[in-house]
Amino acid sequence: MNRDRALPDPSVYIFDLDGVLYRMDEPVPWARETLERLRAAGRKVFFLTNNSSRTRRDYVTKLASLNITAHEEEVMTSAYALGVYFNEVGAAGSSVYVIGEHGLVAELQAAGMRVVPFHPERHVPYVVVGWDRGLTYTKLAEAHRLVLAGAKFIATNRDATYPDAGGLTLPGNGAAVAALVTSTGVSPITIGKPEPYTVQLILRRAGASPQECLVVGDRLDTDIAAGKKVGTRTALVLTGITSKEEALAAPPELRPDLLLTDLRELP
Repeated sequence: MNRDRALPDPSVYIFDLDGVLYRMDEPVPWARETLERLRAAGRKVFFLTNNSSRTRRDYVTKLASLNITAHEEEVMTSAYALGVYFNEVGAAGSSVYVIGEHGLVAELQAAGMRVVPFHPERHVPYVVVGWDRGLTYTKLAEAHRLVLAGAKFIATNRDATYPDAGGLTLPGNGAAVAALVTSTGVSPITIGKPEPYTVQLILRRAGASPQECLVVGDRLDTDIAAGKKVGTRTALVLTGITSKEEALAAPPELRPDLLLTDLRELP
């Protein structure tokens, strides 16, 4: 887990949010100072989250409340990336049934998708499942019926847990996705980390190669795995969900290039 001196210094830094820059509604120590230091050095900074419940603008507002400056074009969420995906596959304007919160609905509508309620006689080509704290059996049953009727099943992400206060966790979107996979036998297309799509979108917008990028996260199975799949360098910061012991015991495909106690140690 040593820095590779043969590679150029990163010109693009991609930061996960919860556990890296903040924990719930509290900023992580040295987050603001680290971002200011990187920007002052001419580095490009991006923010990447699997959480689909908020829009990019919502995240700009949240970061501002923590004295962290961010611009909408620097924020990538699984919800926004899904809207880009629909446009890239020529599906803009199509109907979609959504399990998810306002951020997911807003980003899909902004991308030109028609978010529709369930109707037993309506053909809906896409079912999207995002984190939904108002999840009900009825929503799962409706999505189940649509997927079995032929709708394409898409998950914003498959995180098993979501961090809660006091070091505890809550069920993540992966719990809802797993319920539908179990009931339908259909595995979804997944947009967010650890799949490479969101990181690749950021690199395209930054005009950078994977070798010029460093992904900074707190989870091995999403942040580090996504960076590894794309070919970026990766840094795990121990201010979130993963312990030092877990990082040191990780298999090669999940082992970060850098292990940081906090963001002060970021090169």
